[in-house]
Amino acid sequence: MVRSARVQPLAGLLVVDLSRYVPGAYAARELRRLGARVVRIEAPDGDPLRATAPAWHAALAGGMESVVCDLRADPVLAQELCARADVVLEGFRPEVAARLRVGPEDVPETVVYCSITGFGNDNPHASRAAHDLNYLGWAGALEDTAPGLPPMQIADLAAGALGAVTLVLAALLERERTGRGARIVISMTHRAHDLVEHRLGGDPRPRLLTGGLACYRIYACADQRLLTLAALEPKFFRRFCELAGSLDWVKRQYAEDQEALAAEIAAAVAGRTLAAWLDLCEGEDVCVGPVWTREEAAAEFGSQPAGPVATLGEHSEVWRGLLA
Repeated sequence: MVRSARVQPLAGLLVVDLSRYVPGAYAARELRRLGARVVRIEAPDGDPLRATAPAWHAALAGGMESVVCDLRADPVLAQELCARADVVLEGFRPEVAARLRVGPEDVPETVVYCSITGFGNDNPHASRAAHDLNYLGWAGALEDTAPGLPPMQIADLAAGALGAVTLVLAALLERERTGRGARIVISMTHRAHDLVEHRLGGDPRPRLLTGGLACYRIYACADQRLLTLAALEPKFFRRFCELAGSLDWVKRQYAEDQEALAAEIAAAVAGRTLAAWLDLCEGEDVCVGPVWTREEAAAEFGSQPAGPVATLGEHSEVWRGLLA
């Protein structure tokens, strides 16, 4: 596979990650991919992901440094690291970082300080305990699919982590102009709502993306592998119909009885294996694809290994020496 050249615009910058669990780690990983040096401050017992989800931890923390610091008992090492940082990430509940003396007022004005929170710092939900599923529920993002569960942490990763990365990069660009850092607060719930807010005025069709149309569904093949059909535009659906040998479907794409059409498409799809459908559609202007396993997807689209995973506290003494 041909990959584009690595872009490293953050080379030479130091990111200090005070967070635990997924959102901060994912944001830190994206900043590391852009060239930043990332140091994770871990409690003496380590980030909980080390024990509860070691594969996730390895995927997110590879190539980063680990410094152990008990923020409650002796925060000095963390404070000194934050003072040297270009970017600080944290994911505590509001006011906790300040109480631990690693808050936004405890770092130089040149630092871009980013707090990834559940609900922000200044609303009635600010101190509420929650995880990804809760944020999505509060945000209205689960309305169409509940009680079905999302297969990934959309609020943690898309709304929280990538939202943080976007604003951190903008703040670093602004710092180049002004010399001043920034104080950023990300609300995973607010930003998750942003992902569905454009739908408040109504959808073109009820449940457009969640089964309302036969031309936008997942169908089982003869070998029980699954085929995705996402032919929303008439030209794509027409070509699918031509390949399937059922041109009479074309005029029914947006007809009232979508279930009857879906049943016919399901029967046709079930007549071939997934591989046969992919071969049939290869090179055609039609929106179909497989439901691959994560392993299959990684073989085609996976990223390069991030580097070794640091043992807990592996870089503590190195940084004590550098900061002495």
